Amino acid sequence: MTGSEVLSSPIDVAEEWITYQDESLEAMLPLGTTILGIYPHGSSYWCGWTRTSEIRTEQADGSELSFFLKVSQNHAGKAMVAQEYVSMKTLYDIVPDLLPKPIGYGTYAANPNIHFFISEFVEMTDDVPDTSFMASLADLHSKTSSPNNKYGFSLPAYQRTVLQYTQWTDSWEEFFTNSLKHVFEIEEKVHGQDKEMKILERAIIQKVVPRLLRPLETGGRSIQPRLIHGDIWDGNCSTRAADNSPVIFDAICLYGHNEAELAPLRPARHKMGKAFIKAYFRHFPVSPPEEDQDDRNALYCL
Repeated sequence: MTGSEVLSSPIDVAEEWITYQDESLEAMLPLGTTILGIYPHGSSYWCGWTRTSEIRTEQADGSELSFFLKVSQNHAGKAMVAQEYVSMKTLYDIVPDLLPKPIGYGTYAANPNIHFFISEFVEMTDDVPDTSFMASLADLHSKTSSPNNKYGFSLPAYQRTVLQYTQWTDSWEEFFTNSLKHVFEIEEKVHGQDKEMKILERAIIQKVVPRLLRPLETGGRSIQPRLIHGDIWDGNCSTRAADNSPVIFDAICLYGHNEAELAPLRPARHKMGKAFIKAYFRHFPVSPPEEDQDDRNALYCL
């Protein structure tokens, strides 16, 4: 699949595969694990593309332990579970208290078209974290930098059903420009050419992006590519039922400008809103020029 392609119809995973005890899945569980059953559990915001369930097991010592299972299919589904595992593992290695431990990913032995991701099972509430959660997010950003000092990520990534731009680039302006061009390319591919849209595209790419992002890395200013979760909003954040501590999931990681992490918190419809953005900047300083921060946040929402 090329970077310009977009998935056009849901991948309807047959329900049988979300309860199927495949040998590849069993091989990833701890030695001595006995699967007691696999039961549909929760829902995915990739509805139609994935199914999720709880794997209930008995461990070698007789204790019971559950695991989370997500199943997808086809070429795109394989890329999705690989990207999720690598993203979650990268995050877990830095902030293990903030997310379920990823176990692995793979392909069913019984059907090479079915792919899966397994992690620790965490019982969650229906609540979102309070604003103190932003200290943990800022801590993640402050502890990380790109392994090659570039912007991007090592694997292709999907935002819902759309393949994202993740190629390594030297500057944030270059990366974000390429990412936006990719979005406009997909828009045109799906809906056809539109004169007004082309005018808007040129204005954003040629005027808005340079005006808001170039100053971050010129005039003696600089930023570092930080590891971001990539989709922080109330659909991917919750609290643990056991102690009400924050938990995040469904990562699509990227090394980018840390402030891009805050874009999903701007829309008024979300439970986690601008109060969370304000709380974040109590723990991670606004990138200069500070007066551009709100406009950058609006740009990152595109």
